[in-house]
Amino acid sequence: MEDAFRFADELGPLKVIHVHDPAVSLRGVLVVDNVAAGPSIGGLRAAPDVSTGECFRLARAMTLKNAAAGLSHGGGKSVLFADPRASRERLERQIRAFACALRDEHDYIFGPDMGTDEECMAWVRDEIGRAVGLPRVLGGIPLDEIGATGWGLLHATEVALGHRGLGLEGARVVVQGFGAVGRHAARFLAERGAVLVAASDSRGAAHNPGGLDVQGLSDLKQSGRGVAEFAGGRRIERDAVIDVECDIWIPAARPDVIDEHNVARLRTRLVVQGANIPVTAAAEKALHERGVLCIPDFIANAGGVICAAMEYRGAGERAAMQSIEDKIRRNTTEVLEEVRRRGVTPREAALELAAGRVKAAMATRRWSIF
Repeated sequence: MEDAFRFADELGPLKVIHVHDPAVSLRGVLVVDNVAAGPSIGGLRAAPDVSTGECFRLARAMTLKNAAAGLSHGGGKSVLFADPRASRERLERQIRAFACALRDEHDYIFGPDMGTDEECMAWVRDEIGRAVGLPRVLGGIPLDEIGATGWGLLHATEVALGHRGLGLEGARVVVQGFGAVGRHAARFLAERGAVLVAASDSRGAAHNPGGLDVQGLSDLKQSGRGVAEFAGGRRIERDAVIDVECDIWIPAARPDVIDEHNVARLRTRLVVQGANIPVTAAAEKALHERGVLCIPDFIANAGGVICAAMEYRGAGERAAMQSIEDKIRRNTTEVLEEVRRRGVTPREAALELAAGRVKAAMATRRWSIF
């Protein structure tokens, strides 16, 4: 078991909880990073290879994301060591057991993430009454169904392109990770005139310099097949999407997919981070030195948690989508103005923005506890 205290700093984490129940093959971790602004919201990630370290890094990303978005919530994250594709029934038992084990952790509100969805949040709500990203039938705003995160990525991309004097019409897009976030981002971008030239998922990738049919590719994914099977593109290796020349490259899958070993392969003008922590610090620095604009995760992909926070307060879908547009456009603009003014990297500017808001919230607390 990893030493959680090696991740501690002035912002958190407040608590790290390990849950283990052999009776239902349950092994999970909750990291509540910082609750100075309010109870933490963060997704439940299910994958066989998650770790405490990944959970902390994701929880910290949520602290920064929620603060940057001006939400009255702190950051947290939970991970479940499980294969969500193996058995839906087993996943349900594990999620219900995990939720019950965390019933009294009121500093954390569950949300959907990689490997979980609206139905999973319905199970959590049924057990403990504390979840967001619920199905419509339960009064929720289904984040994945409406593409809340992808909607935010669209607006971060538009602002970033405008910062470079460019537009979306005809812009070539590559999406690494054609899941709920990636396919909606591709859809929204295509509706504004962009061209999807390559996409990947866990099983492979498809490439067509003339453009992939986004709706056809989405329909294929919804049928349970991989993007590499798409008849309208050439099958390539999954990681070969890194090499495809484009204007906009969107990582929307796992952490650390771009690092110092493969960053030189990227041939793009703009990276907009749809996943959490998809690019290492060293790779971001290398991109900045090459003149490639890289919009940090907690600025670009905050659409999902903004929508979740709006749902938690009883707002409707239209109000949530408008809030996503307003907040992400404002924050992306503010970060890029600092980049232009001071010559810092986008992440440095974004960290100053978000950490400053977290510390301001912490200063209002009676005790120096986060």
